[in-house]
Amino acid sequence: MTATAPRFGPSPLRLLLAAIVLAGTLFGALMAGASPASAHAALTGSNPKDGAVVATAPKDVTLTFSEQVAMGKDSIRVLEPSGKRADKAAVRDLGTGGKVIYGVDLLPGLPDGTYTVAWQAVSADSHPVSGAFTFSIGAPSKTTAVVPDQKAGGGVVGVLYDIARYASYAGFVLLTGGAAFVLACWQRGASVRPLQRLVVRGWVTLTAATLATLLLRTPYTGSGKLADTFDLGGLQDVLQTKTGAALSSRLMLLGAAALFIAVLFGAYAKREDEGEKKDLTFGLAVGGAVVAAGIAATWALSEHASTGIQPGLAMPVDITHLLAVATWLGGLAALLTALYRAPSIERAAVRRFSKVAFASVVVLATTGIYQSWRQVGSWSALTGTWYGQLLLIKVGLVVVLVSVAWISRRWTAQLAESAEVTEAAEEEAVEEEADPVAEDAGRAAQLARQKAAVATAQKKKARDKARDADPVRSGLRRSVLAEAGIAVVLLAVTTILTSTEPGRTEEEAANASGSQAAAAVPNGPTEIRLPFDTGGKNGKGTVRLSLDPATSGANVMHVWIYGPELKPMDVPEVKVSFTLKAKQIGPLPITPDRVATGHWSADAVQIPMPGDWQVQVTVRTSDIDQTTTDENIKIG
Repeated sequence: MTATAPRFGPSPLRLLLAAIVLAGTLFGALMAGASPASAHAALTGSNPKDGAVVATAPKDVTLTFSEQVAMGKDSIRVLEPSGKRADKAAVRDLGTGGKVIYGVDLLPGLPDGTYTVAWQAVSADSHPVSGAFTFSIGAPSKTTAVVPDQKAGGGVVGVLYDIARYASYAGFVLLTGGAAFVLACWQRGASVRPLQRLVVRGWVTLTAATLATLLLRTPYTGSGKLADTFDLGGLQDVLQTKTGAALSSRLMLLGAAALFIAVLFGAYAKREDEGEKKDLTFGLAVGGAVVAAGIAATWALSEHASTGIQPGLAMPVDITHLLAVATWLGGLAALLTALYRAPSIERAAVRRFSKVAFASVVVLATTGIYQSWRQVGSWSALTGTWYGQLLLIKVGLVVVLVSVAWISRRWTAQLAESAEVTEAAEEEAVEEEADPVAEDAGRAAQLARQKAAVATAQKKKARDKARDADPVRSGLRRSVLAEAGIAVVLLAVTTILTSTEPGRTEEEAANASGSQAAAAVPNGPTEIRLPFDTGGKNGKGTVRLSLDPATSGANVMHVWIYGPELKPMDVPEVKVSFTLKAKQIGPLPITPDRVATGHWSADAVQIPMPGDWQVQVTVRTSDIDQTTTDENIKIG
């Protein structure tokens, strides 16, 4: 007969449950307070570049990414200075030779000024990415274009989505690890009600969290509005993506898991014949392993492991890693439940779990080393990126957890076999409370029912007293409880890691951005063209100005003046000045010397420092007609 210990006051299991809820709440608060987690893909280049000033309107705008992304028809928006759309709203895939490039065509006849490019996409590892930058046609100008302050994957929807991810991992750990504990360590536990509830709650949590993730997917990768959670059209679009297919596959596998649970706690728990039970154990172990591996694969096939370097090796390694984590931490939760809620647990079962946990830690360390190398790639990324720092925290928690587990192993070695309170003692305790007087038959029947209830309560109390009387068992319970508390935090850190941009990708994106910025600074002569109109007779033309080498220090400047037919145009006077507004330097006046018709030059033009300089050119075409035109150039 299986009995559940009475619950007097706040139990350690309730405290652990509260710790899990608290960890989830803190996890959500952390994700809300931090900026939205970066994903695996990163923008590595664009044309025009961020901050560039081009003389004429380009035909299109293109974006280059570090890896494959999914884009919708409205994923790239180009906005005029007035805020109006300047693109044709048709995103084109321009990638060739392994490069990931997307572009959008611009409308003809665009006016001069500063344009804003806002983009949003979904990375190959399921996380949304977004950003914005500006470029200018002719010259920079004020802009009224408004882009969303909230990045993709942020806000309330982002917090709810991340909490659902945390709950998914927690449910998988309890479901897989609890079932593995019963089959591999303590088969008698299949008939223990608290263990049954633990595994079933893991299944319910994982199923509910998966449904929530699927429904939240549309606003998470799109509008960010919670009201779009039940958008059936959006849900249909999600189901056609890699992530949607993984989540729907997980739900189908959870149906198979429900059948597995029914057999484990039904026919298997009631089986008495050892031969039949052995065969059923093998069948459940194989079937359960296949279902658990399939559920783990739904993460591996849609997240970090599925993209980047060596995905063919990374995905099975990730599945193995997840199974090892679930076996260890879920088994730990099952052991804690047995120690606090089951009438007794044999020393052999605890020792078997100790061996299983040790094997899981070995597998966890081996697969973790490979995953760390793959996702971090360098020592600088390990210490200089958010992913690397989280990884160090995770490693530290694992070390602490293993240390506490070593203490638990010492208690296990001393654990005495738990003994049930003998029936004689129970009967004696009952007899002490029994009422020897019985009145009429009705009264006797009522007293009999009361005696039976009292006897049952006293049996439970006696079992609980005997269970708690063993100091070694109490020490083991405390150490396992400490392990479980650390495991809750470890699971939260692991969940954050899965939604954080890997250190290797972050460094590559930073290097690419640095290269792009360096490319934007000219290493040789730079040239600009500025149209002008003084308003007088023959007052229209074009100024062409070149600066060599366009770096801080001494430069050589040439200025050419052309008429409407692009023929050299002689004018009475040309003046040039340079201003660095960011540092409040200038204007630095330059008066070039006339070299020939329509050609002026100046040697030793001193530019004190690099930056975005404003060049102003003043052209006088008569005694009273003159104009000043300007444009920004980047000087390195």
